[in-house]
Amino acid sequence: MAQIIAEVSRTFNEYLLLPNRTRTDCSPATVDLRTPLVRHFGGEVSAIELHVPFTSAIMQAVGTPDLAIALARNGGLCFLHHNQPVLDQAAAVRQVKNFKAGFVTSDTNVRPDDSLSLLADVMRRTGHSTAAVTHDGTAAGRLLGLVTSRDFHPQRHDLDGPVSGRMTALADLPHAGPDVTLSEANARLWDERLDCLPVLDAEGHLLHLVFRSDYTDNKRFPNQVVDAAKRLRVGAGVNTHDYRERVPALVEAGADVLCLDSSDGYSDWQAQALTWVKKHYPEIPVGGGNVVDGEAFTFLAEAGADFVKVGVGGGSICITRDQKGIGRGQASAVLDVCAARDAFRERTGEYVPICSDGGLVHDYHVALALAMGADFVMMGRYFARFDQAAGAKLPTRDGFVKEYWGEGSNRARNWQRYGQGGQGLVFEEGVDGYVPYAGDLNEGLALTIAKLKTTMVSCGSITLPEFQSTARLTLVSDQSFQENHASVTLRDTPPTLT
Repeated sequence: MAQIIAEVSRTFNEYLLLPNRTRTDCSPATVDLRTPLVRHFGGEVSAIELHVPFTSAIMQAVGTPDLAIALARNGGLCFLHHNQPVLDQAAAVRQVKNFKAGFVTSDTNVRPDDSLSLLADVMRRTGHSTAAVTHDGTAAGRLLGLVTSRDFHPQRHDLDGPVSGRMTALADLPHAGPDVTLSEANARLWDERLDCLPVLDAEGHLLHLVFRSDYTDNKRFPNQVVDAAKRLRVGAGVNTHDYRERVPALVEAGADVLCLDSSDGYSDWQAQALTWVKKHYPEIPVGGGNVVDGEAFTFLAEAGADFVKVGVGGGSICITRDQKGIGRGQASAVLDVCAARDAFRERTGEYVPICSDGGLVHDYHVALALAMGADFVMMGRYFARFDQAAGAKLPTRDGFVKEYWGEGSNRARNWQRYGQGGQGLVFEEGVDGYVPYAGDLNEGLALTIAKLKTTMVSCGSITLPEFQSTARLTLVSDQSFQENHASVTLRDTPPTLT
């Protein structure tokens, strides 16, 4: 006979936080949202920390290099999806790692005898206004000069003329050697009133460019998640089918962390993949999932997972529960798995972070997930709404929307993820739809972070570990839930101010 789990399967909507005493040191300005991303020994700092507890879902409709850049600059991390050719995913990883974050690998390069017309096309394609002129037109060629969009104008100069006629030659360019530090390079930018400082090797080949604009821009994003070389961090999803080919390419491209992505992570296939990655690439952290109970968490943690994703069927785009009757309310799943995580730490001394993936409908659900023990959250619908996500922005009668489709939908063609047999989806486990357009990620995420910080302050906490250890939660009735919402007729026009 089937085993019946006595506990009711509960969602985040069924809980509220009780306020705790707010101390004088509790304010949004003092809240520290740093959280571990990967496995570490208790009492030690994780090798990779997030500065805010947000990651993006491993989905075609969400994970783009643009979104990865924006999220890392705001302190979180994007996992680029694996439902694409290996070389394309690796190229996306490189695009993030080469983003202007200190020492930049030039992606706008021409030869001296190339035409200004070609230069204009290259600048238009990359969106950058400074081009390196090298002997072979590559990012690692011998540097001959620099040319910027201010050095020529389509109406004033012959676009058939050579780049060499408008470039600033190397002899007139301040430049640095390979041993220069980022601090020294930034100092030269300001002291010598430079916009760009090329960094060359002993033979004069271009290594990097350092831009003044990066210095100013970096000050706008003090919480950037970067590696030892000051490059933005980025994650990548992998599956249990072609990981032997995909993982080496992603590691070579510079991925900081991988995650095995499956609708059901409690499988021998995932344990085998974890074992293989740990054997061949022990330096790369790799997460596992998804699971909904403590038994499955322990299985993946013992197989080597560096973090575990929690959630089956709770995503806004997911219909796994409708189609297969499999899943669990996200609140119950998080509570159960986090209890197993704590037991695993007591038994082994190792802390394996938990990611709550799905079931986050409102911003306050993030606070609930973290209070219940999750170290960070993963969201799809939330990030799909922003400019940086992959879906097209479309006008409707009621405003703009963004396309959003599940990995279990026919549109995604991600049949391997669901293991239904055959060479395609036998039935869908996700839908294809739209979400309300929400503008720029930088502004939207800042609002959510502000809400999270003020919630923690009301609960008397200024760090996530403190929040998890002192938060008090209460179940709510249906009537209590209805009481959450405004019960007056809302104004649909702005008030007249006198």
